[in-house]
Amino acid sequence: MTALPQLAGNPMQDALNATGIQAAHVENLWWLMFWVCTAVFVAVMVALLASVARARRAEQRDETRVSAQGERRLTRWVAGALAVSAVLLGVLFFASIFTDRALAQLPLEDALHIEVTGYQWWWEAAYDDPTPSNVFTTANELHIPVGRPVMMTLRASDVIHSLWIPNLAGKKDLIPGRTNTLALRADAPGVYRAQCAEFCGWQHANMALFVVAESPADFARWLDAQRKPAAEPTTDAMRHGRDVFEKGTCAMCHAIKGTSANAARAPDLTHVASRRSLGAGVIPNTAEHRAAWVGNAQAIKPGTNMPPQPLPAADFDALLAYLGSLQ
Repeated sequence: MTALPQLAGNPMQDALNATGIQAAHVENLWWLMFWVCTAVFVAVMVALLASVARARRAEQRDETRVSAQGERRLTRWVAGALAVSAVLLGVLFFASIFTDRALAQLPLEDALHIEVTGYQWWWEAAYDDPTPSNVFTTANELHIPVGRPVMMTLRASDVIHSLWIPNLAGKKDLIPGRTNTLALRADAPGVYRAQCAEFCGWQHANMALFVVAESPADFARWLDAQRKPAAEPTTDAMRHGRDVFEKGTCAMCHAIKGTSANAARAPDLTHVASRRSLGAGVIPNTAEHRAAWVGNAQAIKPGTNMPPQPLPAADFDALLAYLGSLQ
């Protein structure tokens, strides 16, 4: 099987490189558990080696019974080990409680509200706003402002999914019929790769979500652009491509704001050309890869719901020209 091309920019996906306050709490707990478990492992190995050495010396001296003094000493060692184990377990128990409380105490004044829905195998993100005309939907890519809290409402459309943004927050499940929430804040700009962390079917591994943390000014510009309808075609080829989209099978599943296409079974394509990837992170969003995806998505991501598009060459080229203009 031919390897899929890699996305440019190397999005970060590292739970031990926290760039958000929520992920920092999780990372601190992880390091505490790591060092405690390391110390316990070393202690157990030392005790094991000491026991083996004592057993060999006793065998060489032909000692078959433990003296009363030796038995008392052994009992004290075992009791001490049990006491230390109980203390360490208590430390980890209370550390997990404090971490859980810290995760729930993120200030949410002026929080950005996003509703994230998991599908097989892609992500939909709806940006909420008190003004209904400002609400918009995008797919497989989130933009958030650095330093501002974000409250995500999580839903699943079909099966159980789990959203994990290692650099910014811990895992949170998306369960059909239930609503969950995830609060986070990015404290440094960057592109962070999120992943579905609950096996959800054939293409579970190819269900990525890119979180772009940017300055408030850059985020405001992105937000303003996303709220606008699709750009009007500027060439005859693009206008023909829009007709192909609206009158063909594309409009049965996809929506493009500003056109007659308003289906909601697949990603909204109003600004599809501005996104980093296609197929939830499977391939880069370039003209070449858009052609391959539209022509036969099954060859790239088997099992996805998008069927091949057997269009005449002129219609196919026009459709690609139109989709490429949707910045």
